[in-house]
Amino acid sequence: MPKINGNEIRPGNVLEHNGGLWSVMKVEHVKPGKGGAYAQVEMRNLRNGSKLNERFRSADKVERVRLEQKDQQFLYEQDGMLVFMDMDTFEQIELPAEILGERRPFLQDGMMVQVEYFENEALSVTLPQKVVCKVVETEPVVKGQTAANSFKPAVLDNGVRVMVPPFVGPGEDIVVNTETMEYAERA
Repeated sequence: MPKINGNEIRPGNVLEHNGGLWSVMKVEHVKPGKGGAYAQVEMRNLRNGSKLNERFRSADKVERVRLEQKDQQFLYEQDGMLVFMDMDTFEQIELPAEILGERRPFLQDGMMVQVEYFENEALSVTLPQKVVCKVVETEPVVKGQTAANSFKPAVLDNGVRVMVPPFVGPGEDIVVNTETMEYAERA
Protein backbone atom coordinates (compact mmCIF):
# COMPACT_ATOMS: atom_id res chain seq x y z
CA MET A 1 0.00 0.00 0.00
CA PRO A 2 1.28 3.48 -0.77
CA LYS A 3 2.64 5.44 2.16
CA ILE A 4 2.15 9.20 2.33
CA ASN A 5 3.67 11.85 4.57
CA GLY A 6 1.69 13.39 7.41
CA ASN A 7 1.44 16.72 5.58
CA GLU A 8 -0.11 15.05 2.52
CA ILE A 9 -3.23 13.79 4.33
CA ARG A 10 -6.42 15.22 2.80
CA PRO A 11 -10.12 15.00 3.76
CA GLY A 12 -11.69 11.98 2.08
CA ASN A 13 -8.49 9.89 2.27
CA VAL A 14 -8.80 6.47 3.87
CA LEU A 15 -5.88 5.59 6.13
CA GLU A 16 -4.78 2.38 7.80
CA HIS A 17 -3.76 3.47 11.30
CA ASN A 18 -3.42 1.54 14.58
CA GLY A 19 -4.91 -1.55 12.94
CA GLY A 20 -8.08 0.30 11.89
CA LEU A 21 -9.41 1.80 8.67
CA TRP A 22 -10.13 5.51 9.06
CA SER A 23 -11.85 8.00 6.80
CA VAL A 24 -10.33 11.49 7.10
CA MET A 25 -13.03 14.08 7.93
CA LYS A 26 -11.00 17.24 8.65
CA VAL A 27 -7.36 18.27 8.42
CA GLU A 28 -5.92 21.35 10.09
CA HIS A 29 -2.29 22.30 9.47
CA VAL A 30 -0.70 23.76 12.60
CA LYS A 31 2.58 25.68 12.69
CA PRO A 32 3.41 26.33 16.34
CA GLY A 33 5.95 29.01 17.30
CA LYS A 34 8.24 26.31 18.70
CA GLY A 35 8.71 22.83 17.33
CA GLY A 36 7.78 21.37 13.96
CA ALA A 37 4.57 21.81 12.03
CA TYR A 38 1.98 19.05 12.14
CA ALA A 39 -1.42 18.12 10.76
CA GLN A 40 -4.29 17.76 13.25
CA VAL A 41 -6.47 15.08 11.63
CA GLU A 42 -10.06 14.20 12.57
CA MET A 43 -10.94 10.66 11.45
CA ARG A 44 -13.89 8.28 11.60
CA ASN A 45 -13.45 4.52 11.89
CA LEU A 46 -15.06 2.82 8.88
CA ARG A 47 -15.81 -0.37 10.81
CA ASN A 48 -17.39 0.94 14.02
CA GLY A 49 -17.99 4.67 13.44
CA SER A 50 -15.81 5.84 16.36
CA LYS A 51 -13.95 9.13 15.99
CA LEU A 52 -10.29 9.89 16.55
CA ASN A 53 -8.22 13.08 16.61
CA GLU A 54 -4.58 12.45 15.79
CA ARG A 55 -1.50 14.57 15.16
CA PHE A 56 0.77 13.65 12.27
CA ARG A 57 4.13 15.36 11.80
CA SER A 58 5.34 15.93 8.23
CA ALA A 59 7.91 13.16 8.63
CA ASP A 60 5.32 10.59 9.83
CA LYS A 61 4.50 7.98 7.21
CA VAL A 62 0.95 6.69 7.05
CA GLU A 63 -0.62 4.09 4.76
CA ARG A 64 -3.25 5.39 2.39
CA VAL A 65 -5.82 2.78 1.40
CA ARG A 66 -7.73 2.75 -1.86
CA LEU A 67 -11.23 1.40 -1.54
CA GLU A 68 -12.87 -0.38 -4.41
CA GLN A 69 -16.29 0.94 -5.37
CA LYS A 70 -18.90 -1.36 -6.88
CA ASP A 71 -22.40 -0.57 -8.06
CA GLN A 72 -24.87 -2.93 -6.43
CA GLN A 73 -28.64 -3.29 -6.43
CA PHE A 74 -30.65 -3.33 -3.19
CA LEU A 75 -32.90 -6.40 -3.12
CA TYR A 76 -34.58 -6.57 0.32
CA GLU A 77 -34.15 -6.30 4.07
CA GLN A 78 -34.38 -9.35 6.33
CA ASP A 79 -33.79 -9.52 10.10
CA GLY A 80 -32.05 -6.13 10.16
CA MET A 81 -29.74 -7.07 7.28
CA LEU A 82 -29.80 -5.36 3.88
CA VAL A 83 -29.24 -7.66 0.91
CA PHE A 84 -27.44 -6.24 -2.16
CA MET A 85 -26.53 -7.89 -5.45
CA ASP A 86 -23.52 -7.29 -7.69
CA MET A 87 -25.00 -6.74 -11.16
CA ASP A 88 -21.97 -8.27 -12.92
CA THR A 89 -21.43 -11.42 -10.86
CA PHE A 90 -24.96 -11.72 -9.37
CA GLU A 91 -23.20 -12.38 -6.05
CA GLN A 92 -25.23 -11.26 -3.03
CA ILE A 93 -23.92 -9.62 0.14
CA GLU A 94 -25.60 -8.72 3.43
CA LEU A 95 -24.85 -5.59 5.44
CA PRO A 96 -26.43 -4.40 8.71
CA ALA A 97 -29.17 -1.79 8.17
CA GLU A 98 -27.37 0.51 10.68
CA ILE A 99 -24.67 1.07 8.06
CA LEU A 100 -26.97 3.71 6.52
CA GLY A 101 -27.94 5.35 9.83
CA GLU A 102 -30.67 7.97 9.44
CA ARG A 103 -30.55 7.59 5.62
CA ARG A 104 -31.99 4.05 5.78
CA PRO A 105 -35.57 5.16 4.92
CA PHE A 106 -34.36 6.51 1.56
CA LEU A 107 -33.15 3.09 0.40
CA GLN A 108 -35.80 1.78 -2.02
CA ASP A 109 -36.32 -1.69 -3.50
CA GLY A 110 -34.29 -2.15 -6.66
CA MET A 111 -32.24 1.01 -6.01
CA MET A 112 -28.67 1.09 -7.32
CA VAL A 113 -26.15 2.07 -4.64
CA GLN A 114 -22.37 2.23 -4.39
CA VAL A 115 -20.72 -0.18 -1.97
CA GLU A 116 -17.12 0.49 -0.91
CA TYR A 117 -14.85 -2.48 -0.31
CA PHE A 118 -11.49 -2.95 1.35
CA GLU A 119 -10.14 -6.23 0.04
CA ASN A 120 -13.30 -8.37 0.36
CA GLU A 121 -14.85 -6.46 3.25
CA ALA A 122 -17.82 -4.20 2.46
CA LEU A 123 -17.44 -1.02 4.55
CA SER A 124 -19.97 1.53 3.40
CA VAL A 125 -23.00 2.13 1.21
CA THR A 126 -23.59 5.39 -0.63
CA LEU A 127 -27.13 6.17 -1.80
CA PRO A 128 -27.84 8.12 -4.97
CA GLN A 129 -27.57 11.83 -4.12
CA LYS A 130 -31.15 12.49 -5.18
CA VAL A 131 -34.15 10.30 -4.38
CA VAL A 132 -37.80 10.82 -5.32
CA CYS A 133 -40.27 10.57 -2.41
CA LYS A 134 -44.00 11.21 -2.09
CA VAL A 135 -45.35 13.74 0.40
CA VAL A 136 -48.07 12.05 2.49
CA GLU A 137 -48.97 14.90 4.79
CA THR A 138 -48.21 18.58 5.13
CA GLU A 139 -49.99 21.64 6.42
CA PRO A 140 -52.15 23.63 4.01
CA VAL A 141 -50.77 27.00 3.00
CA VAL A 142 -52.00 29.86 5.16
CA LYS A 143 -53.25 32.72 3.00
CA GLY A 144 -50.63 35.44 2.77
CA GLN A 145 -47.84 33.10 3.82
CA THR A 146 -46.11 32.78 0.47
CA ALA A 147 -42.65 34.12 1.33
CA ALA A 148 -40.06 31.95 -0.40
CA ASN A 149 -38.19 31.30 2.83
CA SER A 150 -41.20 30.11 4.85
CA PHE A 151 -40.79 26.35 4.55
CA LYS A 152 -43.29 24.05 6.29
CA PRO A 153 -42.86 20.54 7.73
CA ALA A 154 -43.94 17.55 5.64
CA VAL A 155 -43.98 13.78 6.22
CA LEU A 156 -42.78 11.57 3.35
CA ASP A 157 -44.00 8.12 2.36
CA ASN A 158 -40.91 6.65 4.06
CA GLY A 159 -41.77 8.32 7.39
CA VAL A 160 -39.02 10.94 7.20
CA ARG A 161 -39.86 14.56 8.06
CA VAL A 162 -38.44 17.30 5.83
CA MET A 163 -39.12 20.99 5.33
CA VAL A 164 -40.80 21.83 2.01
CA PRO A 165 -41.78 25.08 0.25
CA PRO A 166 -45.37 26.32 0.81
CA PHE A 167 -46.54 25.27 -2.69
CA VAL A 168 -45.87 21.55 -2.13
CA GLY A 169 -48.98 19.60 -1.15
CA PRO A 170 -49.86 16.04 -0.09
CA GLY A 171 -49.57 13.43 -2.84
CA GLU A 172 -46.82 15.32 -4.67
CA ASP A 173 -43.49 13.73 -5.57
CA ILE A 174 -40.42 15.68 -4.49
CA VAL A 175 -36.69 15.13 -4.87
CA VAL A 176 -34.74 14.83 -1.60
CA ASN A 177 -30.96 15.24 -1.35
CA THR A 178 -29.80 12.18 0.63
CA GLU A 179 -26.57 13.88 1.78
CA THR A 180 -28.28 16.85 3.44
CA MET A 181 -31.69 15.11 3.94
CA GLU A 182 -33.37 18.25 2.56
CA TYR A 183 -35.91 19.12 -0.14
CA ALA A 184 -34.15 19.71 -3.49
CA GLU A 185 -36.94 20.25 -6.06
CA ARG A 186 -40.28 19.05 -7.37
CA ALA A 187 -40.02 15.70 -9.13
